[in-house]
Amino acid sequence: MARSKSSNRWLEEHVNDPYVKRAQIDGYRSRASYKLIELIEKDRLVRPGMVIMDLGSAPGGWSQIVAPMVGDKGRVIASDILPMNPLADVDFIQGDFTEDAVFEQILALLDGAGVDLVISDMAPNISGVNAADQASSMYLVELALDMARQVLKPKGAFVAKVFHGEGYDDYLKDVRSSFDKVVIRKPDASRARSREVYIVAKGFKA
Repeated sequence: MARSKSSNRWLEEHVNDPYVKRAQIDGYRSRASYKLIELIEKDRLVRPGMVIMDLGSAPGGWSQIVAPMVGDKGRVIASDILPMNPLADVDFIQGDFTEDAVFEQILALLDGAGVDLVISDMAPNISGVNAADQASSMYLVELALDMARQVLKPKGAFVAKVFHGEGYDDYLKDVRSSFDKVVIRKPDASRARSREVYIVAKGFKA
Protein backbone atom coordinates (compact mmCIF):
# COMPACT_ATOMS: atom_id res chain seq x y z
CA MET A 1 0.00 0.00 0.00
CA ALA A 2 1.45 3.38 -1.02
CA ARG A 3 2.22 5.86 1.70
CA SER A 4 0.35 9.17 1.72
CA LYS A 5 2.25 12.41 1.17
CA SER A 6 1.75 13.33 4.81
CA SER A 7 3.14 10.02 6.10
CA ASN A 8 6.11 10.31 3.72
CA ARG A 9 6.73 13.82 5.03
CA TRP A 10 6.51 12.61 8.62
CA LEU A 11 8.93 9.74 7.95
CA GLU A 12 11.44 12.04 6.26
CA GLU A 13 11.10 14.59 9.06
CA HIS A 14 11.49 11.88 11.70
CA VAL A 15 14.62 10.37 10.13
CA ASN A 16 16.26 13.80 9.83
CA ASP A 17 15.06 15.07 13.22
CA PRO A 18 18.05 16.13 15.36
CA TYR A 19 16.17 15.18 18.55
CA VAL A 20 15.53 11.67 17.22
CA LYS A 21 19.26 11.34 16.55
CA ARG A 22 20.15 12.75 19.97
CA ALA A 23 17.74 10.35 21.67
CA GLN A 24 19.45 7.42 19.97
CA ILE A 25 22.88 8.67 21.08
CA ASP A 26 21.76 9.47 24.64
CA GLY A 27 19.90 6.19 25.01
CA TYR A 28 16.48 7.80 25.52
CA ARG A 29 13.34 5.95 24.50
CA SER A 30 11.71 9.00 22.93
CA ARG A 31 12.55 12.39 21.47
CA ALA A 32 9.85 13.67 23.85
CA SER A 33 12.37 13.21 26.67
CA TYR A 34 13.97 16.52 25.66
CA LYS A 35 10.65 18.34 26.02
CA LEU A 36 10.37 17.23 29.63
CA ILE A 37 14.03 17.99 30.36
CA GLU A 38 13.47 21.60 29.22
CA LEU A 39 10.28 21.94 31.27
CA ILE A 40 12.00 20.58 34.37
CA GLU A 41 14.91 23.00 33.95
CA LYS A 42 12.69 26.04 33.31
CA ASP A 43 10.13 25.38 36.02
CA ARG A 44 12.17 23.45 38.61
CA LEU A 45 9.62 20.66 38.69
CA VAL A 46 11.60 17.73 40.07
CA ARG A 47 13.68 17.21 43.19
CA PRO A 48 14.93 14.14 45.06
CA GLY A 49 12.36 12.24 47.12
CA MET A 50 9.32 13.24 45.07
CA VAL A 51 6.44 10.94 44.13
CA ILE A 52 5.68 11.33 40.42
CA MET A 53 2.85 9.87 38.33
CA ASP A 54 3.40 9.50 34.59
CA LEU A 55 0.15 9.09 32.63
CA GLY A 56 0.28 7.71 29.09
CA SER A 57 3.84 6.71 29.84
CA ALA A 58 4.71 4.31 26.99
CA PRO A 59 7.35 3.95 25.61
CA GLY A 60 8.80 5.37 28.82
CA GLY A 61 10.67 8.47 27.67
CA TRP A 62 9.40 10.66 30.49
CA SER A 63 9.64 8.07 33.27
CA GLN A 64 13.20 7.42 32.15
CA ILE A 65 14.06 11.07 32.82
CA VAL A 66 12.40 11.55 36.21
CA ALA A 67 13.25 8.22 37.89
CA PRO A 68 16.97 9.02 38.42
CA MET A 69 16.07 12.56 39.49
CA VAL A 70 13.81 11.51 42.37
CA GLY A 71 16.39 8.97 43.54
CA ASP A 72 16.08 6.10 46.00
CA LYS A 73 13.75 8.00 48.33
CA GLY A 74 11.38 9.01 45.53
CA ARG A 75 8.93 7.01 43.44
CA VAL A 76 7.68 6.98 39.88
CA ILE A 77 4.35 5.33 39.07
CA ALA A 78 3.63 5.02 35.36
CA SER A 79 0.49 3.91 33.54
CA ASP A 80 -0.54 3.36 29.94
CA ILE A 81 -2.99 1.22 27.99
CA LEU A 82 0.01 0.16 25.87
CA PRO A 83 2.76 -2.11 27.15
CA MET A 84 6.02 -0.55 28.32
CA ASN A 85 9.36 -2.26 28.73
CA PRO A 86 10.55 -2.21 32.36
CA LEU A 87 12.56 0.72 33.69
CA ALA A 88 14.65 0.73 36.84
CA ASP A 89 12.83 2.29 39.80
CA VAL A 90 9.56 2.74 37.89
CA ASP A 91 6.34 0.95 38.88
CA PHE A 92 4.32 0.40 35.72
CA ILE A 93 0.63 -0.48 35.55
CA GLN A 94 -0.78 -1.37 32.16
CA GLY A 95 -4.41 -0.44 31.65
CA ASP A 96 -6.87 2.43 31.43
CA PHE A 97 -6.40 4.50 34.60
CA THR A 98 -10.03 5.67 34.39
CA GLU A 99 -11.21 2.11 34.99
CA ASP A 100 -11.87 1.26 38.62
CA ALA A 101 -9.64 -1.83 38.68
CA VAL A 102 -6.62 0.05 37.28
CA PHE A 103 -7.26 3.08 39.48
CA GLU A 104 -7.36 0.81 42.54
CA GLN A 105 -4.01 -0.69 41.54
CA ILE A 106 -2.53 2.80 41.35
CA LEU A 107 -3.94 3.71 44.77
CA ALA A 108 -2.57 0.46 46.20
CA LEU A 109 0.90 1.36 44.93
CA LEU A 110 0.62 4.84 46.46
CA ASP A 111 -0.41 3.23 49.78
CA GLY A 112 -1.86 6.46 51.13
CA ALA A 113 0.96 8.70 49.90
CA GLY A 114 0.12 11.83 47.93
CA VAL A 115 1.69 12.65 44.58
CA ASP A 116 3.98 15.66 44.14
CA LEU A 117 3.83 15.85 40.34
CA VAL A 118 1.53 14.40 37.68
CA ILE A 119 2.93 14.42 34.14
CA SER A 120 1.03 13.55 30.97
CA ASP A 121 2.29 13.39 27.40
CA MET A 122 -0.85 11.57 26.23
CA ALA A 123 -2.17 12.02 22.72
CA PRO A 124 -4.89 10.11 20.85
CA ASN A 125 -4.38 7.96 17.79
CA ILE A 126 -4.71 10.46 14.96
CA SER A 127 -7.59 9.84 12.56
CA GLY A 128 -6.85 12.78 10.27
CA VAL A 129 -10.23 14.36 11.02
CA ASN A 130 -9.19 17.52 12.85
CA ALA A 131 -12.39 18.07 14.83
CA ALA A 132 -12.48 14.45 16.01
CA ASP A 133 -8.77 14.42 16.86
CA GLN A 134 -9.06 17.65 18.85
CA ALA A 135 -12.06 16.31 20.79
CA SER A 136 -10.15 13.11 21.57
CA SER A 137 -7.07 14.99 22.74
CA MET A 138 -9.12 17.30 24.98
CA TYR A 139 -10.87 14.28 26.47
CA LEU A 140 -7.51 12.76 27.40
CA VAL A 141 -6.15 15.88 29.09
CA GLU A 142 -9.43 16.29 30.99
CA LEU A 143 -8.96 12.75 32.30
CA ALA A 144 -5.38 13.58 33.28
CA LEU A 145 -6.52 16.68 35.15
CA ASP A 146 -9.20 14.68 36.94
CA MET A 147 -6.57 12.15 38.05
CA ALA A 148 -4.27 14.95 39.22
CA ARG A 149 -7.05 16.41 41.34
CA GLN A 150 -7.57 13.04 43.00
CA VAL A 151 -3.97 12.20 43.86
CA LEU A 152 -1.95 15.44 44.16
CA LYS A 153 -0.69 16.73 47.48
CA PRO A 154 -1.46 20.34 48.38
CA LYS A 155 0.93 22.58 46.40
CA GLY A 156 1.61 19.72 43.96
CA ALA A 157 2.24 20.28 40.24
CA PHE A 158 0.75 19.11 36.95
CA VAL A 159 2.26 19.03 33.45
CA ALA A 160 0.21 18.04 30.41
CA LYS A 161 0.42 18.21 26.64
CA VAL A 162 -2.50 20.13 25.15
CA PHE A 163 -3.36 20.98 21.55
CA HIS A 164 -4.61 24.42 20.52
CA GLY A 165 -8.13 24.25 19.18
CA GLU A 166 -11.73 23.73 20.30
CA GLY A 167 -11.94 23.42 24.08
CA TYR A 168 -8.42 24.69 24.77
CA ASP A 169 -9.44 28.00 26.39
CA ASP A 170 -12.04 26.37 28.64
CA TYR A 171 -9.55 23.73 29.69
CA LEU A 172 -6.94 26.32 30.56
CA LYS A 173 -9.51 28.16 32.68
CA ASP A 174 -10.36 24.88 34.44
CA VAL A 175 -6.70 24.20 35.24
CA ARG A 176 -6.25 27.73 36.59
CA SER A 177 -9.14 27.17 38.98
CA SER A 178 -7.16 24.42 40.73
CA PHE A 179 -3.60 25.81 40.72
CA ASP A 180 -1.90 28.98 41.94
CA LYS A 181 0.36 29.41 38.91
CA VAL A 182 -0.18 28.20 35.34
CA VAL A 183 2.18 28.83 32.41
CA ILE A 184 2.20 27.65 28.80
CA ARG A 185 5.43 26.29 27.34
CA LYS A 186 6.51 25.36 23.82
CA PRO A 187 9.74 23.37 24.27
CA ASP A 188 12.44 23.57 21.60
CA ALA A 189 11.96 19.84 20.88
CA SER A 190 8.31 20.45 20.02
CA ARG A 191 7.98 20.69 16.26
CA ALA A 192 7.19 24.25 15.15
CA ARG A 193 4.21 23.25 12.99
CA SER A 194 2.65 21.18 15.79
CA ARG A 195 -0.29 22.72 17.67
CA GLU A 196 0.96 21.11 20.88
CA VAL A 197 1.92 23.14 23.92
CA TYR A 198 2.55 22.11 27.51
CA ILE A 199 0.61 23.40 30.47
CA VAL A 200 2.74 23.66 33.60
CA ALA A 201 0.57 24.16 36.69
CA LYS A 202 2.04 24.61 40.17
CA GLY A 203 0.57 25.13 43.62
CA PHE A 204 -2.37 22.70 43.64
CA LYS A 205 -5.28 24.03 45.70
CA ALA A 206 -6.24 20.79 47.45
